[in-house]
Amino acid sequence: MGDSVSDDTAPDGAIRTSAPTEAPPTPRRPLPRVLAVANQKGGVGKTTTTVNMGAALADMGLRTLIVDLDPQGNASTGLGIDNRGLEHSMYHVLLQDEPMENVVEPTDVRNLFVAPASLDLAGAEIELVPAFSREQRLKRAIESVLDDYDYVLVDCPPSLGLLTVNGLASAHEVLVPIQCEYYALEGLGQLLRNVDLVKRNLNPALDVSTILCVMYDARTKLSDQVVGEVREHFGDKVLRAVIPRSVRLSEAPSFGQPITTFDPTSRGAIAYRDAAKEVHDDAS
Repeated sequence: MGDSVSDDTAPDGAIRTSAPTEAPPTPRRPLPRVLAVANQKGGVGKTTTTVNMGAALADMGLRTLIVDLDPQGNASTGLGIDNRGLEHSMYHVLLQDEPMENVVEPTDVRNLFVAPASLDLAGAEIELVPAFSREQRLKRAIESVLDDYDYVLVDCPPSLGLLTVNGLASAHEVLVPIQCEYYALEGLGQLLRNVDLVKRNLNPALDVSTILCVMYDARTKLSDQVVGEVREHFGDKVLRAVIPRSVRLSEAPSFGQPITTFDPTSRGAIAYRDAAKEVHDDAS
């Protein structure tokens, strides 16, 4: 009897090689995307990240809306909006059902818009308590304008009150800035638990998708150690781009500009542009 041809052998006697099994591609996130920028620790560069990430996305030609939920209104003033005496602000959206489109202001950066905060928001935490559907008010407001934008970034206050709950309930994703300093991960466990709570009760689609290391100081071993620890904990959720500690980044808000226009060639501007490209690379 002649030898039979094995399954791995072609009729001409050549050996077949089966195609290598490829890992499934990472699922792309469809536009528009709504990201809540949140961290329960104060002073971690949350507003700086919101403003500059938003400006960098806008520079890429992506229509971007920044929603300022922090009563201090730093994201608004950092984009040149005088939030004193505003006729309409996020307070009116959340408490008086003002349409979101009536609140949105253009900025000096093309494609970048802001829904400003006012000091009235400080009382919103208490005023929202008896409000009907109080946790979903921002979600409905954003949905009414979402078709006009590619990205919506929500700057959440550094606490888990009803404003932050509204921010998390309205978002598809959470972006967490973590400073490269001692105690960097302090409070992060609580934030992740709170995100999970919102996910289970209000927003099943919510995902901590992006972690950005900020205030990186190349002169210290500590910064490298923190970045290494964060990458070990969170893997590919951590952006490759790292935001340096920078005087120019600190100065830009006082001029009402993001770093991308205040000093476009600075290390901070380059780092935020790199971070924005990474975030958008995850979009379809």
